[in-house]
Amino acid sequence: MSKAISKIVSTAVPLDIANIDTDQIIPARFLKATSRDGFGDNLFRDWRYNSDNTKKDFVLNNPTYSGKILVAGKNFGCGSSREHAAWAIKDAGFDVVVSSFFADIFKNNALNNFLLPVTVSEDFLQQLFNAIEKDPKTIIGVDLEPQTIMANGRSEKFEINDYKKTCLLNGYDDIDFLLSIRGDIEDFEGLYATRY
Repeated sequence: MSKAISKIVSTAVPLDIANIDTDQIIPARFLKATSRDGFGDNLFRDWRYNSDNTKKDFVLNNPTYSGKILVAGKNFGCGSSREHAAWAIKDAGFDVVVSSFFADIFKNNALNNFLLPVTVSEDFLQQLFNAIEKDPKTIIGVDLEPQTIMANGRSEKFEINDYKKTCLLNGYDDIDFLLSIRGDIEDFEGLYATRY
């Protein structure tokens, strides 16, 4: 199964809450596993369920909202540096998280796990929330090659590190990337060896 991300066209789940930290995304008590599988079941666990496992009134429990895109409030992924937060979001079926600001460590963890963090302006983010509230079937398009996000006829560019963009477009982790340029590395080694 390809991990590559190029174009994501989907409805979205709105989470209009600022300062969501990694302990809210995946509570610490669920961090014992070393495999990346199964973390999606506990995504936002304490917001989704009561202590007796009955469901709370929370957007991820609302069948009105679905899709591969999570639209979240400002300062998403703050707090501790746990990579499990990105694992949980990805395992829950999301390929993209949109916010007006991401904590740096979360952003890097997301990119390393084929979860695309898209940073938009506060104005564009509010437009997304408004559009989804008005029509939960609102389609959002994220196109990684030109680095654009579009909804309701409006679009905005987003920034991404060139190296990470290449990795996401090709489904490469760091080792895959090195293997993809193996010929160039060998050519450089040969050139270096002949000179010295």
